[in-house]
Amino acid sequence: MTAGSAPTPPTPPSDTAQRLNQAMKRLRARLRAESGQHATGLTATQLAVLAEVVREGPVTAARLAALEHVTPQAIAQSLAVLKAAGLVHGAPDPRDGRRKLISADPSAGALIERLLAGRATFLARAITQVVRPEERDDLEKAVELLERLAGAEIHPHVP
Repeated sequence: MTAGSAPTPPTPPSDTAQRLNQAMKRLRARLRAESGQHATGLTATQLAVLAEVVREGPVTAARLAALEHVTPQAIAQSLAVLKAAGLVHGAPDPRDGRRKLISADPSAGALIERLLAGRATFLARAITQVVRPEERDDLEKAVELLERLAGAEIHPHVP
């Protein structure tokens, strides 16, 4: 800033949010392509549900809906596709026979591991080739901010 010049006004959060959303959309598309996700025939939502089942172990559909922030109907649709593909199966909960626990087939774990490895490999190459060494700390800080945003409990604005 030079003497006599006005400071640059901060970027409105809505503008930053829009840029962030567009960047994340492009990055998600690139990660899907680089990981081979398209070849699975499963949607991003179905793979996200499958990854949660693999990560959580036996889990109820209600818990999956809460983890994915979607409706029980959306989970039911994804689970139907995953069951038809032989990637998950349901069994009665031994503690409460009224509930069903969803478990992953061993092949599901291998599929998720392969997709995640493809994504990680692409990101590591991209970081090495695109992010300058002096920018690596900035990237680490950005990742921390994204993790905070992802976990934030945001309440609707009430005027």
